[in-house]
Amino acid sequence: MAQSGRQAWIERWRCVSYMVALMTLWSEASAQIRYSVSEEVNEGSVVGKLVKDLGIDKETLKDREYRIVGGSAEPLFHLNGDDSVLYISRKVDREEISERSDACVINLKTVLENPLEIHYVAIEVLDVNDHSPIFPEKEKRLQIFESTLLGARFQLQPARDPNGGPFSVQQYTLSQNDHFRLEVKERGEDGKMPFLVLQKQLDRETAKEHTLLLSALDGGRPVYSGTIEILIEDNMYAIVTKSRLDREEKFSYELTVVTKDTVTASDLDSGENARISYHIQRETSGDSVGQFLNINSENGDIMALKRFDFETVKTFQFHVVASDSGTPSLSSNVTVNVFILDQNDNAPVILYPVSSNGSAEGVEEIPRNVNAGHLVTKVRAYDADIGYNGWLLFSLQEVTDHSLFGLDRYTGQIRTLCSFTETDGAEHKLVILVKDHGNVSLSATATVIVKVVEPKEAFAASAVKERGIGRVACEQRERLAVSGCKLRSVLADVVEVIQWAMNGWSYDRERGRESLRMVCSESQCTTSQWGTLSLIAQALLEDGATHIEVSDSDAPCLRQK
Repeated sequence: MAQSGRQAWIERWRCVSYMVALMTLWSEASAQIRYSVSEEVNEGSVVGKLVKDLGIDKETLKDREYRIVGGSAEPLFHLNGDDSVLYISRKVDREEISERSDACVINLKTVLENPLEIHYVAIEVLDVNDHSPIFPEKEKRLQIFESTLLGARFQLQPARDPNGGPFSVQQYTLSQNDHFRLEVKERGEDGKMPFLVLQKQLDRETAKEHTLLLSALDGGRPVYSGTIEILIEDNMYAIVTKSRLDREEKFSYELTVVTKDTVTASDLDSGENARISYHIQRETSGDSVGQFLNINSENGDIMALKRFDFETVKTFQFHVVASDSGTPSLSSNVTVNVFILDQNDNAPVILYPVSSNGSAEGVEEIPRNVNAGHLVTKVRAYDADIGYNGWLLFSLQEVTDHSLFGLDRYTGQIRTLCSFTETDGAEHKLVILVKDHGNVSLSATATVIVKVVEPKEAFAASAVKERGIGRVACEQRERLAVSGCKLRSVLADVVEVIQWAMNGWSYDRERGRESLRMVCSESQCTTSQWGTLSLIAQALLEDGATHIEVSDSDAPCLRQK
């Protein structure tokens, strides 16, 4: 019993550690490179030159299948397969991507193969003052008795500006008059809310109607504005929505269940004057929520008309208007904030291994004399969902010999469980199942063929491929010296560079321990010229071997030290 409890505690701790590691890696990787583009730029405009900015060898692009993973069916950006320049695919409308948000950042995940590299690119869409404030109506009628007390306040519908930040509505102005003054209150995400305040008694014998002009101004240069005409007439009690709880500060109504909810209102009048109907206020931006939401005009029930996609929109807001049946009719409104809850609707995508035909298959070679714990490879996967829906676990669905290989369920690392003997087969098939944590779990599979080769074959210089990529293994705590060769890249899961010297090379440590890469600096070499590098590295793992990939367009230049 004690042993099982201890094992359960260890599993929970590993789970917490894994999630912390994921968040740490994401926070570091998401800031790897950042671009800024203005909205409304033309299709085909260049966002950035990824090859240059990430230090990627341009000569290997065609073989490495550089691409963007995930995203929508109609992506805003695309990579050119020849030069890996990031282009705009279609018109970028900031207000469409993140309405009324101060910051609009699009995160892209890009992948290189052979060897696997993952780069995160953040693109900030800069706002342009391309919209004027707009009121929902061109004219507003208010019914006010001449007996109304001084200081009475009347809420007006605010103007909406699709632009955000300083380009949104910054102030309101009221035309000159004797009876009313303008008061503006901050309403958080709703922005500024205008009110009319009665400051001089009305007199029907002097004037039966008053006409005012309310203007909304944004903060752009030049300033854009919108206006609404207010006609003052006569009536009695205005209705008040319950969502405000008789406090003007309690203005927003938050809705976290998008299938059905209710907005209710009450009216101090009686009879027909107290009969209330509900409708969704028409948005000035032209994007009506009526295509995916409906409200029951009699009881205020709000219902979803179709499915929401969390990956497309995570939150939005709209306004509900409650009107009485008096003559003339009076109304009040409330803001409804809708938060879409994520559902597990995305299956895991295998990033590595990936074969030339696009299937999740790969071949790995290991020497027969490796010890137990040797790292064979690491299966990598990605899930577009977030939280538990995007948390992946790895398991061996099929394996030729369970006694030879083990799989870490959290990291996807495949390691040897024991040393190989002469009787063990030369080829082993492993099928790995990658499964997420959704209530209805989704999964994907990857196949790894492990070929066990003799040590001399594993270290032979003839293993260098036609394109100049070779592999050499460095056992734990042993040092590897690479000198006097034309080196393109060094790749290792956990390698510590002890000593290095070069001519015409720069050393890129930005990608951290996952990959150490030597890149040619622009000022010192061209695509046809390679520097000479001397490198000494050692494995940091206490067990297993570290694989270092090198290139040599001439004679072999690898030796163990």
